[in-house]
Amino acid sequence: MKWADYCISKLSFVTNQKKILEVQIHPDNGDTIGSGSIRDRSWLIQQSNKGKTFCCIQRTIKGKWNKICDFRFENGAFKCNATLPQVLTRRKSFISYYHKDDEGYRDAFENLTDDLIVNKSVHDNDIDCDSKDEYIKQLIQKEYLKDTTVLIVLISNKTKCRKHIDWEISGALNYKVGDSYAGILGLILPNHPDYGTSKGTYDLMPARLADNFKSGYAIIRDWTNDTEKIQSYIELAFNNRTAKSEKRTNSRPQMQRNTCE
Repeated sequence: MKWADYCISKLSFVTNQKKILEVQIHPDNGDTIGSGSIRDRSWLIQQSNKGKTFCCIQRTIKGKWNKICDFRFENGAFKCNATLPQVLTRRKSFISYYHKDDEGYRDAFENLTDDLIVNKSVHDNDIDCDSKDEYIKQLIQKEYLKDTTVLIVLISNKTKCRKHIDWEISGALNYKVGDSYAGILGLILPNHPDYGTSKGTYDLMPARLADNFKSGYAIIRDWTNDTEKIQSYIELAFNNRTAKSEKRTNSRPQMQRNTCE
């Protein structure tokens, strides 16, 4: 089923105005949605005057596109009933999570952010090492953390007691990774006691993450399927790399063992 001639997945506005600056558009092929490309307001107007139709789309947790509204040009203005991600640089992001319990959320996050981030994450069997120094060394050498700019921690009940997650946070906070520290974003999963409470309990998250949340360097938010919100969280963490670099803390000794199964 074809929704429109073109589908829009991202849009940006002129600073301090409601006037559209750029959009990311995809040709609607009926059975598939084509690759995205960036177009400006003039192109949108030209295509609208030619009778081309548009709609807004958003990624789902299954990785498919979903139509969320029509996008129309009426009386010299574009109208839609959706808030979409902005046309921004895709941040190089590493997803840190407990592989045994939270792989489903990792998959969902990767599907939602497929066109928002450059995914640098480790998957099962990519790296298997119990030495913290060797593990982090491999993460850097194999370019998982080498140029990562945002580390995203999926926080569930047992995230706090997994040594590899602590090592990944520590590695991302190390200046030797890339040209700066990585920003830190923690997402509280729906299976965590803090989800939906507007709280971030220090004792219920990884200690190194809690250190940086206390200092104001790390961003903690609830899990969401809203890609516009996800992008805004990632941008907050990314900007803290410079805006709050003095608040970064990585002095805690690294975990030597897992404290839960």
